Amino acid sequence: MGLDITVLAVDWEQLEATPFDTRLGRLEDAALPEDEIDWDAEPRQGWVFPAASAVPWSGRYEFHSTSGSYKAHFWAGQAWEDVRDFADPVLRERLNGFLSPLLWDEDDTGLFPADSDPWRPKLLLTCPPPTVAALAVHWAGAEPLLESLREPFAVHAACPGRWIEDFDEFAVLLREWAVVVGEADRRGWGLVGLPM
Repeated sequence: MGLDITVLAVDWEQLEATPFDTRLGRLEDAALPEDEIDWDAEPRQGWVFPAASAVPWSGRYEFHSTSGSYKAHFWAGQAWEDVRDFADPVLRERLNGFLSPLLWDEDDTGLFPADSDPWRPKLLLTCPPPTVAALAVHWAGAEPLLESLREPFAVHAACPGRWIEDFDEFAVLLREWAVVVGEADRRGWGLVGLPM
């Protein structure tokens, strides 16, 4: 059993208007709406709006390339670490700006109470709307250059048997993140990644 990630797009004004002590609980309700899940249905992929009827100001993204596991995101980050120094400098700058808040983020917004349980995983990402807008700009600059990473990736980051084995798997996951960022940006919303 490993760590899973559930990514929510949220109306930041609604989130901030939610009482401080109940914010995380409301997001957990949106991430896993127990009374609304059809356990016999095929898993959904892509966006679900609203994420839960009790939290109509949220949407949940279901990654089709990861089965919900955080491992693919972790290994995408590791692959970028492996190939970053060999990327075109413009692409490096743009992908650093795109990936850093998504894969190495810490909640420094003060929106959520500190968790006193050291064994409970912390939020995996917290991106207010201005951060999401910046991510969309970084992706718009990176996407046309992404294919130039194929050969350096094959030499420096490809790893058969790893969650992100090759450039194609890396690119698929990045493009899914672009869908996540694009929809949140279109709505003027933020993003939160919950460990579930």
